[in-house]
Amino acid sequence: MSQPFHFSFHVKDLASTRHFYTHILGCREGRSTEDWVDFDFFGNQISCHVTGPVAETHETGNVDGVRVPMPHFGAILAWAQFHQAAERIRDAGMPFIIEPRSRFEGKPAEQVTMFLRDPSGNALEFKAFKHPDHVFTA
Repeated sequence: MSQPFHFSFHVKDLASTRHFYTHILGCREGRSTEDWVDFDFFGNQISCHVTGPVAETHETGNVDGVRVPMPHFGAILAWAQFHQAAERIRDAGMPFIIEPRSRFEGKPAEQVTMFLRDPSGNALEFKAFKHPDHVFTA
């Protein structure tokens, strides 16, 4: 099993951040102060801070001819978990930057991916591999 990562970033406010990460994505809240809050982000630790400006994202990445937001971060989910997350995001009325879509169908690295922004504008990507042992297959 790989080691979890830690990522800290800026958000506009903690109320909308808490709602999005706990109620929409289903992340468990960890420690917090009046300036930041930690979440269990699918087995990883993210820290959301209100102490600076939110980084701007722009659709400047080019992946298979699709413009993706840069910078972005996210998580690799289990296949069923990805589809459940997509449904929760749709049910919450959150707009997608890139709707859930399939890539590399029928190949070892077959996957689904989607992009959206949190309430502060931070770009997120979620993906799932049909065959998880092929995450790094070319």
